[in-house]
Amino acid sequence: MRIFTKKLPHPDLPAEEKAQLLQNSEYQEMMVESTFMYLTLDLPTAPLYKDEKEQLIIPQVPLFSILAKFNGATEKEYKTYKENFLKRFQLTKLPPYLIFCIKRFTKNNFFVEKNPTIVNFPITNVDLREYLSEEVQAAHTNTTYDLIANIVHDGKPSEGSYRIHVLHHGTGKWYELQDLQVTDILPQMITLSEAYIQVRGFGDSKGGGSQGT
Repeated sequence: MRIFTKKLPHPDLPAEEKAQLLQNSEYQEMMVESTFMYLTLDLPTAPLYKDEKEQLIIPQVPLFSILAKFNGATEKEYKTYKENFLKRFQLTKLPPYLIFCIKRFTKNNFFVEKNPTIVNFPITNVDLREYLSEEVQAAHTNTTYDLIANIVHDGKPSEGSYRIHVLHHGTGKWYELQDLQVTDILPQMITLSEAYIQVRGFGDSKGGGSQGT
């Protein structure tokens, strides 16, 4: 992927000083190319306060909304101890298998928080063509991915448990694994879970199952 980074002046500086700093080469956008092992998808901040009617409402977000991070145009601010940066990302090459890591956990100096937002995702035909730079789109004959495994985290950050949904390629059936228990599961139920990590493979020519498990 290509990673575009632009340093930001300190927010407390006067406007004139900020404008001056933005002219310096240090504050111009820089681009590097890097390989990746997985794509981290950021969830929107869950609401802090709910009234009585909203107690039963679980926040939801479409998968393609959080994938927009990699469209080459969406900017996000990243903060370090001393400096702030704007970054944007653009994919330049797609692997046969892709791992999504949905960032549910946030750690600070005191505790770990979990974001319970449900990600609405299709099981098959997630097309990433528009996230590729224009000059490399033609080199990719296949840009759609189908789900082959889905790891779920249930419960609180410190006390929760994990389940995994796996596609059996030979039969096209989905199974849920938790410890030593294996049960079959409908694909529609998978999309209701608090997905944490997903493994997707290039979709087949029929748009059905995926290559291999």
